[in-house]
Amino acid sequence: MAYSPKDQQSISQKETKMANASVPPKRNGRFWFARSLQYDKEKDTPSDARNVLLIVAALITAVTFQAGVNPPGGVWQDGGHGHNAGRAIYASHKKSFYVFLIANTLALSSAILVIISLTYRFPFHFEIWVATVSMIITYGSSIFAITPNESVKFRYILSAAALPFLIRFVVEMLIRYKSKTSNNPTIEPHSTTDEDDGDGDGDGDNQENV
Repeated sequence: MAYSPKDQQSISQKETKMANASVPPKRNGRFWFARSLQYDKEKDTPSDARNVLLIVAALITAVTFQAGVNPPGGVWQDGGHGHNAGRAIYASHKKSFYVFLIANTLALSSAILVIISLTYRFPFHFEIWVATVSMIITYGSSIFAITPNESVKFRYILSAAALPFLIRFVVEMLIRYKSKTSNNPTIEPHSTTDEDDGDGDGDGDNQENV
């Protein structure tokens, strides 16, 4: 049975797809299992990726918020002996408590940035923004309440909270600048091979007056 060139092309494409599907994935190194679980643009839709990121960001937000409100070791129940009631017991170890607060605040701020970005222009996104900002205020007031003033300089915590937003802003500006420069390439002036002979006509020919 004779096939037309168009049918032959479609048959060859189907055979190629079947051959590629039958080839097992390459296991390059010990991290082959991680590659099999990575995001694939051909298989995973943007909606699936958004849902996964929202779940992960929500889990990180819940864990870090709870850790900030209720720090490891709890708080002092009574005052005296160099501490006040309601202050974090962990704050007696200044360096480690510093690291804990900054890392926890950085993780919470990064997760909140992901949630805000993924829910932008979604239904009820304004209410989500209000709830998120309220949660940030609650976290900050809790940190200020349980942390002794002499233990932590709060400007470092505020800087850690603002760092993910500043990094994302800088990255977006660089991306826009690159796209703008690529869309508007600089036009180089044409090089003239013929030089003006000085007579003003620009023909580049030196003619002798007879």
